[in-house]
Amino acid sequence: MTSKRSPLARKRGKKYAERLALRTKSRYEIAEAMELLPKLSMTKFDATAEVHIRILADTTQADQLVRTTVALPHGTGRTVRVAAFVPDDRIAEAKKAGADLAGKEELIAQIEKGVIDFDIAVAAPEVMKELGKVAKTLGQKGLMPNPKSGTVTTNIAKTIAELKKGRIECKMDKQGIIHATFGKLSFGPEKLKENLEALLHAVKEAQPSGIKGEYIASVTVAPTMGPGIKLSL
Repeated sequence: MTSKRSPLARKRGKKYAERLALRTKSRYEIAEAMELLPKLSMTKFDATAEVHIRILADTTQADQLVRTTVALPHGTGRTVRVAAFVPDDRIAEAKKAGADLAGKEELIAQIEKGVIDFDIAVAAPEVMKELGKVAKTLGQKGLMPNPKSGTVTTNIAKTIAELKKGRIECKMDKQGIIHATFGKLSFGPEKLKENLEALLHAVKEAQPSGIKGEYIASVTVAPTMGPGIKLSL
């Protein structure tokens, strides 16, 4: 008997094929996709919910690049370690707001030694010049504070608090795709739906002036390991 499984399903194995069989439509509304998403996961741990948004952009044109931030209503479900590069007189303020590390000379010295014990960095504008010493190191790891991502700010306390609660950056890659996470499968369909809707709204609001006409080509959601689901736009 000839197998009706797709070549991809056959290559991925029986477990993948079983999950793929649960996907009975080519496109889903957000609400029903969030109900289906946990069933597609192939892991035993609490998997992450991912979204991949393909933008119709010429990535070589500066006025077509998409970059924005969004505060997810229910956070990401992961603990984010925040380092705040601030003058000495603002260290206490940064730590009170939730920064795991705060300071300037000492933090920079640690990075120069190769010690990077944080997931995201924020900086006060007045210390950016001194960060030049480690800009290459931080840049290679995607950790360099940047005004466009909102991580260079005069309002350090507010920014740290938002990042700890679940503010994320959505940035298009060289292929014109935005890859982001919007929670854990254990959040349940309703919270995942609200997070995803907030993220998609932020991306739509960030449409560059250089992109005319159709903007978003496709949106696919998927668990950390498992088949993806295409959404109806």
